[in-house]
Amino acid sequence: MNLWLLLAGNSIAFGGLLFLLSAGFALIFGLMRIPNLTHGSLFMLGAYFAVSLIAMGLGFWPAALIAAFGVAAFGGLVERLLLRRLPGNELAQVLVTLGLSFMIADVCLMTWGGDPISIETPPGLRGASHIAGFGFPTYRLGVIVVAVLCATALWGVLEQTRLGAMIRAGVDDPQIARVVGIRVSRLFTIVFSLGAGLAGFAGVIGGPILSVYPGLDQDMLPLALVVVILGGSGSLIGSFIGSFAVGLLYNFGQALFPELAYVVLFLPMLVVLVLRPQGLFGRAAP
Repeated sequence: MNLWLLLAGNSIAFGGLLFLLSAGFALIFGLMRIPNLTHGSLFMLGAYFAVSLIAMGLGFWPAALIAAFGVAAFGGLVERLLLRRLPGNELAQVLVTLGLSFMIADVCLMTWGGDPISIETPPGLRGASHIAGFGFPTYRLGVIVVAVLCATALWGVLEQTRLGAMIRAGVDDPQIARVVGIRVSRLFTIVFSLGAGLAGFAGVIGGPILSVYPGLDQDMLPLALVVVILGGSGSLIGSFIGSFAVGLLYNFGQALFPELAYVVLFLPMLVVLVLRPQGLFGRAAP
């Protein structure tokens, strides 16, 4: 019983981490229709930035915030200087973002080396917490809380603010959004930067659990893709539910069927693609 509870708790914590990674990815794809294959690299880049900032003496949370802002700024530059020049050209966007992810990986390898680097758990979240007589790592509980807080904040921005109304209008119908005076190009930069910043922040949050190593980007990107396909592009609730579903599939699949772990993970995605291509919570294309 303890094994099942531990797997479930780890799956929920991993799902929270996936939500931080995939929420921005879903918004970027939903609004801009850009298959951003650098998203996993932004996750890794944020973690490496935090490694350097912590080594300079910053605390974990200040390093996480600064790394997130740094990755967000980098994402904004990528959108303005590269992706803005390729509107509607999906093949070029895929090739550019894929090439950029390889370049980021090479720069990280050259700068931080090829050995895995552990990010130390922040002092207040070390050890285990006991809930109903069951011990669970405190930091993983913290990851769940952070994910829920970020989801609540994103929901508030999307549903209760003028910026959120513009983003929703751009996701639903970018042509009409332009007609009513919304500067969709500026909106693209904001959303891309927000998604990049969330990915960088997720990389820092995941550091004490996953550590940071070359190839981390390629490990995380397919999981974000599965979340977006299951939940639906542009859907925050879809990303939230899809992230925890993928976390459960990933952890239980590796524990129970290690030889078929990727079958357990990707088979539901294939079923959803066949039966509901827009995802569980996405909207069908008009």
